[in-house]
Amino acid sequence: MTKYIIVTGGVLSGLGKGVAAAAIGKILRSKGLKVDICKIDPYLNVDPGLMNPFQHGEVWVTKDGYEADLDFGHYERFLDMEIGRDHNITTGKVYLTVLERERKGEYLGQTVQIIPHITDEVKKQLYEIARLSHPDVLIVEIGGTTGDIESMPFLEALRQMRMENGKENVMFIHVTLVPTLDAVGEQKTKPTQHSVKELRGIGIQPDILICRTVKPLLEETKAKLALFCDVSKLDVISNHDVESVYEVPIIMEEQGLGDNILAKLTLRERRNDMKEWKRLVERMKSLEDEVEIAVVGKYTDLRDSYISIVEALRHAGTHHGSRVKIRWIESLELEDDPARVNDLEGVSGILVPGGFGKRGSEGKILAIQYAREKGIPYFGICFGFQLAVIEFARNVLGLEGANSVELDRDTPHPVIDLLPEQRDIEQMGGTMRLGEIPLTIQEGTLAHRVYGKTEVGERHRHRYEVNPDYIEKIEEKGMKFSARSDGGRRMEMCEIPDHPYFLATQFHPEFKSRPLRPAPVFLAFVEAAIRREKG
Repeated sequence: MTKYIIVTGGVLSGLGKGVAAAAIGKILRSKGLKVDICKIDPYLNVDPGLMNPFQHGEVWVTKDGYEADLDFGHYERFLDMEIGRDHNITTGKVYLTVLERERKGEYLGQTVQIIPHITDEVKKQLYEIARLSHPDVLIVEIGGTTGDIESMPFLEALRQMRMENGKENVMFIHVTLVPTLDAVGEQKTKPTQHSVKELRGIGIQPDILICRTVKPLLEETKAKLALFCDVSKLDVISNHDVESVYEVPIIMEEQGLGDNILAKLTLRERRNDMKEWKRLVERMKSLEDEVEIAVVGKYTDLRDSYISIVEALRHAGTHHGSRVKIRWIESLELEDDPARVNDLEGVSGILVPGGFGKRGSEGKILAIQYAREKGIPYFGICFGFQLAVIEFARNVLGLEGANSVELDRDTPHPVIDLLPEQRDIEQMGGTMRLGEIPLTIQEGTLAHRVYGKTEVGERHRHRYEVNPDYIEKIEEKGMKFSARSDGGRRMEMCEIPDHPYFLATQFHPEFKSRPLRPAPVFLAFVEAAIRREKG
């Protein structure tokens, strides 16, 4: 029988429930248990695909083409597994399902209510996830903060699950905040006490507290939390600030979290092996060399917008023995003041990530031109791929006004055009070219040297592509389309052979990068940047 660990959050959002849930999964996996993980997002959106990155951070794309919350990235990176669309439950998805059944008459004239119809659907979807993969433990993270009105039906459903299955099969772990007042240096427990009181008010007593704090919890703080939250001191886990999120499973396991969970869920350890993970963390912490790479984007004020790119750069840097220092460049500032392109001076690599829309695009094009003309290693992802083609068309082919029809419908040279299958689409959500798609790499190219093979699969999220009418002209002038898909009809990678390192991808390789298995394109880019750094 599958056991369930429910991870809730208190006090405020952004505490790192996703990292905590992923870390719990890592600990249990290291003990030989089969672990699966999912997330409940209480917002009314069906999925996060149309949300502004400023509000919600990046959108993660799963292998099966689902636009998911960024916490899916933590799950896949920590557990080195691929998670699909069935592992994300949102208010929008649940209500749509229930309302569709009501319209079909499946409730036989009943009054459809939050309890039992919505709560039953939540439980049904969770049980279905467990049925599909048959894990020993299914970790369920609940987004938002305890007390939010949106999360109430989900918490009620999970309260019922515990009642129906017993506390030895369903446990609650509450991630909360223990702030420290700078004036007196005291760790304050009141926010956690109030958060636990809120949970108790809806019938849920947390079994374990994971406390986010700047410095390790003091013993007297643990004792106070245990007393007022009705748990033992062993159930109070310090999740203090660390240099790398990958250290979180280690500090939690050192406090006995894994054995505590096994005891509460009456599970047995089958092995105990976190050696490779510990070696990785020690390597990350001991890096002495450093390479500076510029990331040119328009969401740089919220770093969660590019979290997977940051992590993929870290993975590659660690593999090559160098810490990657990121110089964040706001593309809107380049656009408003082109002279600020000199802010890129001194970096050893330039990366333009994915994105949408006209705002900031000209600033990114300036950065690409700078990289191409100065011989600085360049890596473009999705929008960064399309803008690289636009920059080359304008400044090498001399096609004045060349652009994407996304940015200028009246462009005289639409070198980037809408995918044909996108032309009649009316609904925006979940309708892009999404998920893992096989592509073919041409032998003898930089792309082939990077991957070491001719057939790979990579994850996509886009509506626009290179216009086939311009491919021959572009290649005649020195840009090479080195990877294609859909029988050669779609351009997937471009490179400039006479440049020290210039490579861009229509796909998002950051979604497949893992701490112990960095993405090949990131490995090659960081290696090129290190070569330039060392001269």
